[in-house]
Amino acid sequence: MSLKSNPLRTAIALAIAGSCTAPAFAQDANQSTTTLDRIEITGSRIRQANVETAQPVIALTRAEIEKKGYVNVADILQDVTAAGAPSLSRASALSSGRDYGGMFVSLRNLGPERTLVLIDGRRMGVSAGGYSDVGSIPSAIVERIEVLTDGASALYGSDAIAGVINVITRKNFDGGNASAYVGQYGEGDGQKRSYSANFGKTFERGWFSVGAEKSKEDPVLGGARAFTAYPNGPYHPADGLNGTTAWGSVTVGKDVLSVGPGGDPSKVENFKPRDPATYANTKTNMTLLSSLERKSAFANAGFQITDDLRVVADVLYSERESIKQLAGYPYSVSAAQAANGSRAALSADSAFNHWGKDVLFSHRTEEFPRATNNSLTTKRASLGLEGSFETGSHLWDWNVSYMYNRNEGERRTLQSMYQPNVNLAVGPSFIDGNGVARCGSVGNVIEGCVPWNPLAPMGSNSPGSLSGDPAVRDYLFKSFVDDIRSTTKVVSANISGSLFTLPAGDIMAAMGVEHRTEEASYTPDLMVQKGEIAGTSGLPTRGDYKLDEVYLELQVPLLADLPMVRELSLDLAGRYSDYDNFGGTTNGKFGLKWKPVDTLLVRATYGTGFRAPTVDDLYGGTVTTRDRITDPCDRSFGAAARNSEVAARCTAAGMGADFRQKTGDGELATTSGVQAVTDFTSGSNAALKPETAKTWTVGLVYSPDFVTGLDLSLDWWKIRIDNVIVGESATDILNQCYVQGIASACDRFTRYASGTNKGQVSGMNRSLNNAGYQETAGYDLGVRYRLPEMAFGQLSLRWNTTYVDYLSRKSDNVDTTPVEQFTGWEGNFRVRSNLTLDWQNGNFGASWTTRYTSSMKEKCSYDLEGGPECNLPDFQSPYTDMQPSRKLGSNTFHDLQVRYALPWDGTVSLGVNNVFKHEGPIMYSQPNSSFTYYGGFDIGRFMYMKYQQRF
Repeated sequence: MSLKSNPLRTAIALAIAGSCTAPAFAQDANQSTTTLDRIEITGSRIRQANVETAQPVIALTRAEIEKKGYVNVADILQDVTAAGAPSLSRASALSSGRDYGGMFVSLRNLGPERTLVLIDGRRMGVSAGGYSDVGSIPSAIVERIEVLTDGASALYGSDAIAGVINVITRKNFDGGNASAYVGQYGEGDGQKRSYSANFGKTFERGWFSVGAEKSKEDPVLGGARAFTAYPNGPYHPADGLNGTTAWGSVTVGKDVLSVGPGGDPSKVENFKPRDPATYANTKTNMTLLSSLERKSAFANAGFQITDDLRVVADVLYSERESIKQLAGYPYSVSAAQAANGSRAALSADSAFNHWGKDVLFSHRTEEFPRATNNSLTTKRASLGLEGSFETGSHLWDWNVSYMYNRNEGERRTLQSMYQPNVNLAVGPSFIDGNGVARCGSVGNVIEGCVPWNPLAPMGSNSPGSLSGDPAVRDYLFKSFVDDIRSTTKVVSANISGSLFTLPAGDIMAAMGVEHRTEEASYTPDLMVQKGEIAGTSGLPTRGDYKLDEVYLELQVPLLADLPMVRELSLDLAGRYSDYDNFGGTTNGKFGLKWKPVDTLLVRATYGTGFRAPTVDDLYGGTVTTRDRITDPCDRSFGAAARNSEVAARCTAAGMGADFRQKTGDGELATTSGVQAVTDFTSGSNAALKPETAKTWTVGLVYSPDFVTGLDLSLDWWKIRIDNVIVGESATDILNQCYVQGIASACDRFTRYASGTNKGQVSGMNRSLNNAGYQETAGYDLGVRYRLPEMAFGQLSLRWNTTYVDYLSRKSDNVDTTPVEQFTGWEGNFRVRSNLTLDWQNGNFGASWTTRYTSSMKEKCSYDLEGGPECNLPDFQSPYTDMQPSRKLGSNTFHDLQVRYALPWDGTVSLGVNNVFKHEGPIMYSQPNSSFTYYGGFDIGRFMYMKYQQRF
């Protein structure tokens, strides 16, 4: 097929296909026509020579990727401005999600479960939660990455609501490449090492290529950075400290007593009222960046059976291990727990009890901080036949394939307290004639039991202390292992080609069928199932579903080669999906492409989409977590402090003018967003229905012929999702009840009716449900400019910007319910912009990248009447009501890389990410993090060196 050359087509071809080892096009220097191979561009199933599509596609080439100081595919994709805040960031140590440790991409901030990931056009496979771990793909085998920033359910099925990421692997090349990468932060921590190699070989009737990668990233603790060293940030180091400490405490009457650091617990007179100055800082030993180690290998091959028939296959194997560390477990015994026997009080007959009666106690096991090791093994393979044939002058391509993906994960939790042993260890005990503490009584020793003195402070060598007696640790602590598995199987058949010819060109078609099964299971450790691990519970779950799908895509040329209509074509697609658990759904897509002149392309799309509930959504079971909440009825930090309507609702519900929220250790809150006094329930819902979506895009691509090398694109987009599957936060549910006045939300939680915690939230169901809608809209701007080569070298520029007009959510379908706005709040940036300037002169090269994010707002935690930390004290909106808020400035990070090509076909690169060591602002809302710092920002100046050898 031959097409006339023009600047726009050449620009798009270079952007999308120019990185291929096997050229996607060839042009004779004396010809004005370009002969193009047929390729499949993400966003269409039709193999075609014309790379100009109605869908907006971002292409990241191999050359561009190598100029970044990143070690995995996930980091590369996180730099795409259409990507939202990192889901389950490595700074979210308190996250209990089963997918923790993976690396996921959330296009448009709609969640990674709404972004479909493909490898060479085929589904990658997902976890039970619907997440694709893009970090498991070895970057060494990546040829290019295409990001479709438009919904595509009509072409690819479920999950493609926010967009599609298609990782195109290297294939059909000769030679090899090996590289080594090492870097660390300026503080001397967080070292990263990565080693990779790939090799490819072609022969007369086929090819094969292999690649492998090993990387290791060391942890960084919260105490290693000033901005994360304290629970409430560096400006308030004494706030947010926890009263459950490693020094131990005992409740005698109304007094909470402790011997404090270095105290002697053997004498009752050493017990004094607990000193707030000795409270626990839980951030010091918590991982700000969890450690991460990966090993992965990938291979693909193709063999030409005949000229028109070939077999292709690929295999991916990946191992991932991530370790996060938390402060020691805050073990405490309440009166209710002692009464119901779930946790034993310190027995009156304990050798360590000076008060002659059972007493309540607490002790944070800081002697042995908690750690969780999340490991995952991924095995993926696909096998296919593909070929081509002609019917008259019309060429057709076809393929059939099978894909299998298996995820096998383990969550190993260390330093967990084994409740049956803890109850025995704080029971009756005595000191024998040799000064050894023993369980039971003289003449009635409990064999195998080791007494524990929870009142002995960390560092004490007294009998029964955790620090001084290894036998105590061995008796109290257990490790447990949860088993997590998921399997995806896909059988598909596709065909595409030319149906017939119209005056404006060929009508192209693609059609196909697909059968897919998804299954997953979660099997917690038997100790967890029995409720024998303190603070942890869970039951085994399993679920699966299957579906059959059929789709059709048409490209219809309407007009061509007319004044102001160089090309006008229509794209149509439809897909029917039949699920065995909730029935059928049909989704369509319409696209329009118009070229008034050769240098300008105008494009528009409209589509419908859906997302089926994941196995985890439907069958994942429930878990209990201790959430951080802001009770709107709190008269110091809640909405009731400044809004009479909210105050009236709270008073009517029993929380009067003197109501104060308590923290997890029973003290009055000194700020907003503190840990609740009890655990809440969250989890799956077997009655969930699919989400439905509508997507719109309108855009243009312009390559002016009067500025050689300049390509411009601008796209408007909008996505609306109905019946959104949501698991709201505890604060969201409380606000819906008291701030927004949604009566149904008030039935989702309970409060204590009496006792010391009267009025505090006593329970809440945060299980998933279909509710209301979510909608977002905005603009993407792209600029690429390759200047003419000059005496000092070649300069090129790439600038991508995403502007989010709004990201909103309505929590139900009641007309009077306010629509919540998220854009500009916490990690939802209104503007993300990346500018890269690249210079090349002979063997020398350098790149400078500027990463910009716009300002953020959050609810005030201090200076509620106005001040340095609350510059919007009178902020009011329909979705927050009166809420003192603070606006934080924009943030800009700069990266530099210099490189030199060596004579023996090697390249050495030196780089610095965050050259000026910029720090983001302190954020008390802890967005995408377990610290007062946004989880997507750099945590220091990172320096690296990379060597690459080609052969």
